[in-house]
Amino acid sequence: MNLRQKFFVLALLPVALAMVAIALAVRHQGNELSSAQHDAVQTTSLANKRAELLHYVDLARKAIEPLYDGPDTPAAREAALAILARLSFGKDGYFFVYDLNGRSLMHPRQPELVGHNLWSLKDASGAPTIQRLIAAARAGGGYVQYPWEKPSLHQMAPKLGYVVALSRWNWMIGTGIYLDDVEATLRESDDRAQANIDRTLIWITLIASSCLAIVALCGLAVNISELKTADAKLRQLARQVVESQELERARISRELHDGISQLLVSVKLLLESASMRLPGSPAAASTALGVAIERLNGTLGEVRRISQALRPAMLDDLGLAAAIDQLAREFGSHAALPVEMQVEGDAPVLDDNIKTMLYRIAQEALTNIERHAHATRVSILLKFKPNGIHLSIADDGCGFDVADVHHNPSHGIGLRNMRERLDAVGGVLGVQSWPGLTTISAWVPLTPAAVKAALRATSRP
Repeated sequence: MNLRQKFFVLALLPVALAMVAIALAVRHQGNELSSAQHDAVQTTSLANKRAELLHYVDLARKAIEPLYDGPDTPAAREAALAILARLSFGKDGYFFVYDLNGRSLMHPRQPELVGHNLWSLKDASGAPTIQRLIAAARAGGGYVQYPWEKPSLHQMAPKLGYVVALSRWNWMIGTGIYLDDVEATLRESDDRAQANIDRTLIWITLIASSCLAIVALCGLAVNISELKTADAKLRQLARQVVESQELERARISRELHDGISQLLVSVKLLLESASMRLPGSPAAASTALGVAIERLNGTLGEVRRISQALRPAMLDDLGLAAAIDQLAREFGSHAALPVEMQVEGDAPVLDDNIKTMLYRIAQEALTNIERHAHATRVSILLKFKPNGIHLSIADDGCGFDVADVHHNPSHGIGLRNMRERLDAVGGVLGVQSWPGLTTISAWVPLTPAAVKAALRATSRP
């Protein structure tokens, strides 16, 4: 994974993690809210049911109160049972009457139970249903939750009953409300709450997906733009490299043809002339041979000059300072400019790549001065420090616009070459220019590991 892909992943990962965390938090809070709502609805519903049952039983007692307070006769009791049998609310709301010994006296929805003693009746869990109801009635009235057959469904359902005792007649009267309707209401409420949570999570997922898609598209657009820019720069650099190679080849070819080739042809003609004159005029032959030797020496000097331009032998033999000093003297002689060379510090053992790089930077800077600066004076400072090397070339020429050179790809090819050379070794190129002073400075850091590696390389046989 390259650096651009790592940045892309690091841009998407926090957004994805944040959205997942938000979704989990919303789900957790939604479940807690749903549970709290469930408990609140259940509590409220049961409280309303309890109040409703108490109200129904009070109505039933008031309905038979004249008979209960009157003479205790079998007719009065039968009339009271008839009144209670006719009282109902809803399709599953009715009153029931038992004596305190567990015998059913009145049950309008299940008349088959009337007359039977249900004292030992137990529910599916083994709890004695009638005994619990009678115990609550004897205690002054109370609520009991128990399973009982629901008339409309003809199946068992949870029921909340309220019973009171009529001590004078030894009765227990009561009524109840089936709780399956409450449970259905609670389930419906829970389903709505869960549906809301699911919709919220879907919205969060859609928003997160949209955000991730936008980030991905923006990253893709940036990558495409950067790739296009990098590709354009690479093509420009490739053209510059090819052009530089062709220019260098043309220069070397021109120098070989115009200089060395003509000198060698002249030497050849002089040698042929001396060979022809030797039998008849030894003195003339000797003179021709002297001229030929002189021109041959010039040819050797020209070969050394070209070789020095390609790879100075002094750089390997005497070091960086001596090679740049020789370059400065040759430049001053060729360009007719005074060049001041100053060296500070002791030169450490350097890697060949670093020496060549600094030499080429000095060579490029002097070439630019000769071509563009119109300077009258040049100064070179080479400073060796324990942690690096500082090379500075300054002139008093006309200067140039640094920002324009930096942003215009068709300008400043030499400066870009310097910067790329320094970037390869972690160096820094500094450029300052205005009319009257232009300074090109190069800083190359020297790590202890690099110095040790160079020492090991020089110590090998």
